[in-house]
Amino acid sequence: MPLGQQLAPYVPFLRRYARALTGSQVEGDGRVRAALELIVSDPDSFPRSVDPRLGLYRVFQSVLAAATAIQQAAPAESEQVARVRLARIAPRSRQALLLTAMERFAPEDAAYLLDISPAELEALVAEALAEIDRQTRARVLIIEDEPIIAMDIESLVRDMGHEVTGVAVTRDEAVAFAHDDRPGLVLADIQLADDSSGIDAVRDILAEFHVPVIFITAFPERLLTGERPEPTFLITKPFQRQTVKTAISQALFFDQSTLPVV
Repeated sequence: MPLGQQLAPYVPFLRRYARALTGSQVEGDGRVRAALELIVSDPDSFPRSVDPRLGLYRVFQSVLAAATAIQQAAPAESEQVARVRLARIAPRSRQALLLTAMERFAPEDAAYLLDISPAELEALVAEALAEIDRQTRARVLIIEDEPIIAMDIESLVRDMGHEVTGVAVTRDEAVAFAHDDRPGLVLADIQLADDSSGIDAVRDILAEFHVPVIFITAFPERLLTGERPEPTFLITKPFQRQTVKTAISQALFFDQSTLPVV
């Protein structure tokens, strides 16, 4: 099978990783584009001794390290926020966290991607979790119609030290909760109890005020189309608790309202 066909299924998820890492769809896609262009220009250099997905992320990491991504003349607000936070956390630590928790690479594979030992990877992940936890606290609105899943997410959010403003099961209920008690973060399912859409609920909320959003869905490909503005943070069901924790930390990492006072 041609290399392009082997890599195609993994590109949407690499874009997810790049967006989560940079906090910007434009910058993240620019970095992915640079990696793909590098593969096209020199296919013989692609690491064929490993799984295609692992090889793709390895090339992306090399592009990241070489700083060959497209730069914007004026950074977006999320990038400005990130720069403030990045003064307090090493980028490699966030890469280690995202690769293991969000992209679900095995520790040995993540260590390979970062060209470090498993012990060094473990230390980086611990460092990232500790620093992000110190920097971010939020009030969270959960939009989820499955009671067991909603309870699990609520428990997880509270365990992280955040406050839950409400658990909505329909679009109208979600909008009402957000209007009555403005959240600092929204965790949203797509299909809701009355056949309404979590996407529409989020759209209604964002029409009123800015808030970071994390979508949770069994069908991530439906939102990773590249044809419209996409959610920066997207979690696949069934999810791992660490994945949700990582997404929450990263979403708040780029949010202006949770910047520490200095």
